[in-house]
Amino acid sequence: MIGIIGAMDVEIEQLLLNMERTKSEERFGNNFITGVLADVPVVITKSGVGKVNASISAFSLIRDYNVSAIVFIGVAGALHPELNIGDMIVSTSCQEHDIDASSLGFPRGTIPYQSVSEYQADPDLVQTALKAATELESLESINVRSGKVLSGDQFISDRSIVKFLHQELGGDCVEMEGAAVAHVCYQTSTPFVVIRSMSDRADNEAPVDFVKFTELAAIRSCNLVTSMLHLLREDRVV
Repeated sequence: MIGIIGAMDVEIEQLLLNMERTKSEERFGNNFITGVLADVPVVITKSGVGKVNASISAFSLIRDYNVSAIVFIGVAGALHPELNIGDMIVSTSCQEHDIDASSLGFPRGTIPYQSVSEYQADPDLVQTALKAATELESLESINVRSGKVLSGDQFISDRSIVKFLHQELGGDCVEMEGAAVAHVCYQTSTPFVVIRSMSDRADNEAPVDFVKFTELAAIRSCNLVTSMLHLLREDRVV
């Protein structure tokens, strides 16, 4: 069974509409919906916004549903200058950008006294997502690329912060949950990948663009993960 998480209703509603044989259970205040999507057994949940909410949902999927992998989908702000609204990032790695113990001598983004602070996505899931993206790219004029996802409990709308996150931490996009899920998956040896569609460019226009383009970006994320599930089924991975 594959676990799928989105932070907001809009990020998972397209998947829920296409699910079959659904059953809903409430855990920790969230609904976990099991069923079949693209002929693959899945469990989907809305975590809520932020790293703690995402961590709770990820751990519940692993502990209570014994998922074989987790896919986090949704929207993000673009950091890479070549990314436009609607373009997509498939994570190669994730890191928490709001961890800052620099006054103690640790580089920003480094969790003190922990051996790993940048979490690598599962290579097979990354390649499957990128393969699925080729079909999406042929249908729509969008750019899908692999890259580093940064996460923090902040909505970024400042060009100077965008520059720092891209140049100093190597981020391609920024959001508020992915690295927390990656952290949980790392600690539990669970394969994961984060798929994000750009709703804004994390600049001064970000609040307006986020509201305007979130639905379009979320639909593209849902389309990509559905195509990805088809490929996993064809390859007999699930």
